[in-house]
Amino acid sequence: MKPASKLWLVVLVLALVAAACGGGTSGTTAAPVDTTGAGAGTTAAATGELPDLGGQTITVAVENAYLPFNYIDPSTGEPAGWDYDALGEICSRLNCTPEFEATGWEGMIIAVSEGQFDLAADGITITEERAQQVDFSDGYISVEQRLLTRLDEDRFATLEEFEAGDFVVGTQTGTTNFETASAAYGEDRVVAFSDFPLAIQALIAGDVDAVIIDDTAGVGYQGENADQLKLLDGSLASDELGFVFPKGSDLVAPFNAALASMEEDGTLDALADKFFSDAFTVTYDDLE
Repeated sequence: MKPASKLWLVVLVLALVAAACGGGTSGTTAAPVDTTGAGAGTTAAATGELPDLGGQTITVAVENAYLPFNYIDPSTGEPAGWDYDALGEICSRLNCTPEFEATGWEGMIIAVSEGQFDLAADGITITEERAQQVDFSDGYISVEQRLLTRLDEDRFATLEEFEAGDFVVGTQTGTTNFETASAAYGEDRVVAFSDFPLAIQALIAGDVDAVIIDDTAGVGYQGENADQLKLLDGSLASDELGFVFPKGSDLVAPFNAALASMEEDGTLDALADKFFSDAFTVTYDDLE
């Protein structure tokens, strides 16, 4: 596990947001998965010497539909989100130009592994299984997987009560949320949807009893449906998110160096305040 540093303030911000909305998290952070061996990048950042990529254009896969990481700003019609701000800052430090390309979540990691994109930035969880196909950057944020339920739900009030029953959980296919749900409850209790908005609609309609979702997204859905939804206390799993690169990419070390410098000078904290606090008010209803 990485030593305590400013990076973990992101987790505190998320916990405070969830608490303000009526929920709580365990506060547990995931141990980073070492998939890149890119310690050289961190060393360069520590000495203030960041690599120069010579103006290279970097193609970046995003959904443009995953708050608060990437979306089309309803007030301007322009793409926005944590990914855009973070990668803009990274490239300003490394002398590169990010070129964002919208693509669906399904197949995104495979497309990166095949070299169709230089990297993917979509709130992607670092896992050992994915690390067999792609390389990850160092983790830039830790998130909790939690259960989102209807506000008037009275059949269960805790994670343990949900598990003990025969309740059905919805989630998005191809995500670590789906994997966690299947492991915790069995695939016969899991209903997979092509995206989270459909899962949320099914929850509100009563077609599923809960939705397992990362708290970064869950807090947003809860906020826009405060009269209908709530997050249960507790965490099913704690994950780190990272950028995804093709195996052997020479961009991993420079990006790790830039992330380390952004952690050191407080830029990651500022981005957390902007996108993972109640200062961020864009909802999925706004995107429709």
